Amino acid sequence: MTPTLTVKKIAIVAALQKEIAQLVRGWSAITVKAQNRTITIWEDNSTLVACAGIGPICARIAAESLYQHARGNVSLFISVGFAGALQASLKVGDLVRPATVVSDADGQRLQTAEGKSVLISAGAIASADVKQIFAHKYDAAAVDMEAYSVGDVASIYKIPFIAIKAISDELNFAMPPLGRFVNDAGQFATASFLGYAAVRPWLWRSIIQLGQNGSRAADSLYAALKDAIAQYTASEAGLYNKEQAINN
Repeated sequence: MTPTLTVKKIAIVAALQKEIAQLVRGWSAITVKAQNRTITIWEDNSTLVACAGIGPICARIAAESLYQHARGNVSLFISVGFAGALQASLKVGDLVRPATVVSDADGQRLQTAEGKSVLISAGAIASADVKQIFAHKYDAAAVDMEAYSVGDVASIYKIPFIAIKAISDELNFAMPPLGRFVNDAGQFATASFLGYAAVRPWLWRSIIQLGQNGSRAADSLYAALKDAIAQYTASEAGLYNKEQAINN
């Protein structure tokens, strides 16, 4: 009897729905529960996308949930999302596709399947001062919070991993104090933050700018993800057809 072959899925992990909203528009979606978190999973013929919240723990849970949802039929993990620039030459909307992802927590490094430069994964949203520290400490292009966790899950299951990050805040951008409004489940308390900002008008300009930056970064991510999905889907389809020919 000829064995049944399954085309594997690309598994994409994002922290915020804004980062992947354009990509998943019109896709079917479900929610699953894992470790006291709610993960939204979108799916089309070739791709799974998950959002579980901000931070390394949420990213790890989301990646694991995608792997289990796909029953292990994953050809590639992609960590996507916004990142802070650690180089003055990087501007809002620029893309970073690192060859190496470093955990700032313990210095551990992961190699991606393709890319160049270094991405730092931190445990908290990096302010302008912290980005300056990272820029001096590491020879890195950008900082995020989730890529290392996604890559670590991929390495456990021996699945290729890449990261695609879009710059949403430049090296010297005065980041509002967003970190204090991210709860333990990785969700951003928008109402509390707006109440905090309402009586601090000196923050208004940076908040408006950050929103505009996020829109530009999301546009860049959408274009990059479409290309990556097309590339890896074609590669996986070619492998599938080759295996079919061998088994027949």
